[in-house]
Amino acid sequence: MSRLLQAFGLTLAVATLCALATSCGSRYSAQMRVLNAIPDGQAVDVQVNGTKAFSKLQFTDFAPTPQPGYATVPSGGITVKAFLTGTSTTAPPTSSFTVNGSTQYTVIMQGFNRDTVGIDAPIAVPYTDNNTAPASGKLEFRVINASPSSPGGLVDVYFEPNPFNGDVTNLTPQISGLGYTQASPYQTLTANAQGSGFQVIVTASGNKTVLIQQNYPSGTTGGTIATLVLVDVVNGGQMSPTPLLLNDLN
Repeated sequence: MSRLLQAFGLTLAVATLCALATSCGSRYSAQMRVLNAIPDGQAVDVQVNGTKAFSKLQFTDFAPTPQPGYATVPSGGITVKAFLTGTSTTAPPTSSFTVNGSTQYTVIMQGFNRDTVGIDAPIAVPYTDNNTAPASGKLEFRVINASPSSPGGLVDVYFEPNPFNGDVTNLTPQISGLGYTQASPYQTLTANAQGSGFQVIVTASGNKTVLIQQNYPSGTTGGTIATLVLVDVVNGGQMSPTPLLLNDLN
């Protein structure tokens, strides 16, 4: 075989490998949505790798909308950086992490602007989403604890089909000891055939005193996935009685 043919064969092999790999000059994209859960901060614009991707996010705002929506970002190592809206003035947080191609993420900016170090310092945390439709008649919930003022830093969560009186004295939580910045696994529930949805009850870990009791309607046939985000009240100091609801899959 001539050297020309050998070189052509090598080039073709390399090109084939590059087409199958996620490197070699191009990568699959990831998808991202961002929530601003910093209770004592101002509205921010958010850059991803130096390019503005999200604008005018005030406390409890998320983007893109409507739900469930995601923005396309490069896969691999990325840096998420906040700026005061409409300015070039940096604002917390600046965080770097890795995202995988063909994967969807919820990134939550959390902590206190007034804390520059320690566990409550502002940070952007990525959480991997699951948007695969559940089995027939099932739905899924996940809880993320983005409340730096959650009691003792740990909470228990109960999911009970309506009608429910809110008394969890003799019940076992589906989610136990969920710490600040942590996400629970997705919880698979059977759709409430009565069509009245579920009560979500939150207590301090190991305590039966109800801190949050919220009703979340759901369809009678299931098929939905939702993320509940625990956040602080404005300016912080205590956990908000109203978690934020993000639709992963309608």
